[in-house]
Amino acid sequence: MQKIAVLDYGMGNLHSVASALQKVAPGDEVVLATTPEQAAGADRLLVPGVGAIRDCMAGFTDAGFAPLLKDAIGSGLPVLGICVGMQIMMQRSEENNGVDCLGIFPEPVKFFGNDLRHGGERLKVPHMGWNQVWQKQAHPLWSGIVDGSRFYFVHSYYVPAEASAAGAVPAENNPDIAGQAEYGVSLAAAVARENIFATQFHPEKSADSGLQLLKNFTAWNGRV
Repeated sequence: MQKIAVLDYGMGNLHSVASALQKVAPGDEVVLATTPEQAAGADRLLVPGVGAIRDCMAGFTDAGFAPLLKDAIGSGLPVLGICVGMQIMMQRSEENNGVDCLGIFPEPVKFFGNDLRHGGERLKVPHMGWNQVWQKQAHPLWSGIVDGSRFYFVHSYYVPAEASAAGAVPAENNPDIAGQAEYGVSLAAAVARENIFATQFHPEKSADSGLQLLKNFTAWNGRV
């Protein structure tokens, strides 16, 4: 039995994530940790998140999870971020007039805008519903998932797939981009580096493909 800690900082649909994990790994212990002490001894960490980035960052830091996450990453513990749980790992978000994030990844988080279009058609914001995800790097968490599979998204802010701290970089040249989707712009559907994998989409709401990704996470050793 392994211990999977889902970090509870007051922002996120934790119970659906925990239920999905328990479904794909019934023999494991899934803990909703509200303090670093409750997450102690975990074999892997999951960082969920739903809501405004300012509240999420405040809740995350107030709970003492920032040093916990950085220590886990430094120790090689497998880490999965979901939705805002991915965005808080970026450098800075445009939401709430600009909020500094954890800076684990150098990419920014940008607003889709009020006039997002594709082929002359105006697209709704937030980006809500199913969208194809194209795998941009081979990774154990994509195991058993067909390239171009659909996952469920709900978000108004996104990480550009074509940008990095150094400026405009094509997705295929940005090693952080693990998955890409299109919604008026090219967005990072997933990012990955060493023992971190994070998704903009919600695997717990993404039917078989999402459950497969979570199952892969429970078996992942944190190495690519």
